[in-house]
Amino acid sequence: MESMITVGWREYVGLPQLNLPAIRAKVDTGARTSALHAYRMEPFSREGAPWLRFWIHPLRKHRKVHVVAEAPLVDERVVSDSGGNRTTRPFIRTDLLINGQRWPIEVSLTRRDRMLFPMLLGRTAMEERLVVDPARSFVLGRQAGRAFRKQLLNPPS
Repeated sequence: MESMITVGWREYVGLPQLNLPAIRAKVDTGARTSALHAYRMEPFSREGAPWLRFWIHPLRKHRKVHVVAEAPLVDERVVSDSGGNRTTRPFIRTDLLINGQRWPIEVSLTRRDRMLFPMLLGRTAMEERLVVDPARSFVLGRQAGRAFRKQLLNPPS
């Protein structure tokens, strides 16, 4: 097993299979599962397996900018949010990329329009891989996030 990666309470993480090389995430040890902002979810079948196509607003305050992604649908589960409200959410499986290390995680898809972070990274995605320093932010840097933001806001003509 590789050594543990120290991260801050907020970081840029990659979801390469979802066309997201860098997205702002709140690293939340209080949340068991991870969640990603998604809207306009369309189920479909690929080689007989259930998949989901969905749209993501990866940049806060830029609702016209979106990324379309597809992922295998793993399950639909009842999840309690921080306010105790229970909702059924779709769960997908995708790879998480942090500091050059990549591993599969499960993520619930939900509307996070009103949240500060489009992604919440929960404990199950961090297990035995990440150590959180709650006093620090962006320990791994902001370069990837800035580069992706620039790419989205200034696409080649």
